Amino acid sequence: MQRYFVAPEQLAGDELVYLTGEDAHHALRVMRMEPGDEFIVSDGAERTARAVIRTAEAGRVEAAVAEWLPMNGEPAWSVTIAQSLPKGDKMELVIQKGTEIGAAAFIPFQSQRIIVQYDEKKETKRLERWSKIAKEAAEQAHRSRIPEVKAVLSWRQLLNEFSQYDLVLFCYEKESGSAGAGLRDAIRSFEESGRMVDRKSSRISVLLIVGPEGGFTQREAEEAEATGAVIVGLGKRILRTETAAMVGLACLMYESGEMGGE
Repeated sequence: MQRYFVAPEQLAGDELVYLTGEDAHHALRVMRMEPGDEFIVSDGAERTARAVIRTAEAGRVEAAVAEWLPMNGEPAWSVTIAQSLPKGDKMELVIQKGTEIGAAAFIPFQSQRIIVQYDEKKETKRLERWSKIAKEAAEQAHRSRIPEVKAVLSWRQLLNEFSQYDLVLFCYEKESGSAGAGLRDAIRSFEESGRMVDRKSSRISVLLIVGPEGGFTQREAEEAEATGAVIVGLGKRILRTETAAMVGLACLMYESGEMGGE
């Protein structure tokens, strides 16, 4: 069933919901919905419902709430992907697929070896595009919330974010295949540290840091580790930047029990 995210005010009380703008256009022109058809709607924060269309006209769909649904589309661990800016449309791919897999947020950042020429003047439009991709992917994947795509940070600004997370994982290709540097080992050490026990009442927050096409420098790895990150490898093979983000995220989802892990 098609899912739409709307502003809280579009869930009018406990009985009605409204679709407007691009959502209404999609429902009427793309999905060919009409009165009597159903869809799922969520405010992305507290409420999700199954709704039945009452009236449909250009630019506006009015529907009645048929059933309130549980907000159960989110993983147990809140994983933010910090992705060093890749070239082309790779960031769009990371956001789209990362949202489908279960990422809670995305932080684009600049590191020393990025290939793309960052243009701050284009940041607003680019963030709008990335946020739209996250919304559409969240709808397709039946997420309960839309992952936040944050503004582009510098390397120093990213280091300052580390303290906001329970676990920071720094993916470094030079650690691939090294004993004791695997992602699973890092997670096991975190579990055995006792910090997870203290957070049973809330979601574990993880920051997964992925480098650009040119990789990280040794100095960046040292600075990340000195700031509290755990240096990890993702296996014996060298992965593309967009692949590394997806592999790391999928492994975290599995290890947290999201995909049948223990």
